[in-house]
Amino acid sequence: MNRIFSGVQPTGNLHLGNYLGAIRNFVRLQHDYECIYCVVDQHAITMWQEPAELRRATREVAAAFIAAGVDAKKQIVFNQSAVPAHSQLAWIFNCVARMGWLNRMTQFKEKAGKDRENASAGLYVYPNLMAADILAYKATHVPVGEDQKQHLELTRDIAQKFNNDFSVPDFFPLTEPLILGEATRVMSLRDGSKKMSKSDPSDYSRINLTDDADAIALKIRKAKTDPLPMPATEAEAETRPEVDNLLGIYAALSDRQRSDILAEFAGREFSAFKKALTDLAVEKLGPINADMKRLLADPGYVDQVLKDGATRARAIADEVYDIVGFLRP
Repeated sequence: MNRIFSGVQPTGNLHLGNYLGAIRNFVRLQHDYECIYCVVDQHAITMWQEPAELRRATREVAAAFIAAGVDAKKQIVFNQSAVPAHSQLAWIFNCVARMGWLNRMTQFKEKAGKDRENASAGLYVYPNLMAADILAYKATHVPVGEDQKQHLELTRDIAQKFNNDFSVPDFFPLTEPLILGEATRVMSLRDGSKKMSKSDPSDYSRINLTDDADAIALKIRKAKTDPLPMPATEAEAETRPEVDNLLGIYAALSDRQRSDILAEFAGREFSAFKKALTDLAVEKLGPINADMKRLLADPGYVDQVLKDGATRARAIADEVYDIVGFLRP
């Protein structure tokens, strides 16, 4: 069977974009693939994290996986730092990847900003660790958003160069991307030109998975729109970014085509659409919210799920030390 690897960073404020772009697909993919789902806590510390908050957020992401429907007994759910193969293989890939490849990574430029000299070295080599995450398990497919496609292309380059350098033509697979469904890129509720983000200072920019029904209703009601009625066509919606974003969220949550939704709401006041979107979001996210709260009230259970997953992950993480030429103790 083909194998999936994917991960989510535990950096707080897990939100609707994480759910629609990743976690919901984790649940759907587990029926057709062998799945390895990771809380990527080592990626999180490329930017400084308060240790107690990192532990809390790690449990929150694991709880979200389970609450959304990932079967942690059949699939593997663990935190990255519990499996040393990730760090060990990442160092090997640091020596395989070329500086020119990393210099082309647009996400580093975006995150480092103008103060690039003060960015951590970890942020710069982040894509090599991502490649190690995937290739340690010889994953054949990775569900990715548009903003991660470049990193997966680098993973394929690293795999190919490693295979060529060490004359092992088929050792690492050339992992394929899976880009699934509507709203793989959910935008801010306050600015339709910016991606919904955990780091946005305004909590009204996102719907958190820990938000209750009242919070969801308030945020959708306050979501930025324009004074015009609902558009009639997708082409018109695309010229109105905040409208297009809410339409995409509705389509993703309802598993309907945008055209069908527009046919239902065309010409109506935006308040009617927002009310329908609120009801839908509460229906879909409410049970996840409730189950997350139950799981987070029992951190020992969540920790045991992660521990069991790490044991299973270590058992299949592929070791490349003999190929590279390292002596075994």
